[in-house]
Amino acid sequence: QVQLVESGGGLVQTGGSLILSCATSGGTFRSAVMGWFRQAPGKEREFVAAINWSGGIRYADSVKGRFTISRDNAKNTVYLQMISLKPEDTAVYYCAADRSPFGRVRVTTYEYDLWGQGTQVTVSS
Repeated sequence: QVQLVESGGGLVQTGGSLILSCATSGGTFRSAVMGWFRQAPGKEREFVAAINWSGGIRYADSVKGRFTISRDNAKNTVYLQMISLKPEDTAVYYCAADRSPFGRVRVTTYEYDLWGQGTQVTVSS
């Protein structure tokens, strides 16, 4: 059974940095679109960043210039490097996969069919 397992969350101060990882087990990772979403308490889950099979990338406006998404197909892992973190970045961060092969970059939750359990990121002011 294919799974997504996130790691790397934690507590950081404003201006700090973190790197989130999402490892996949099985499946056709190389052709999948991989995305990161986040959900703060009382808010809807929102798009953060996504990368497709050919390296196409999109970011939410709120994280452009601060977050970087990348993937290592040899390790079946996608990363989210976060710098200059702000208190408003505090949320549970979810990794997601759209396993339709060779798709375009996706930005909405309903386009992803596999989700990780989430990892908490807390940015203190």
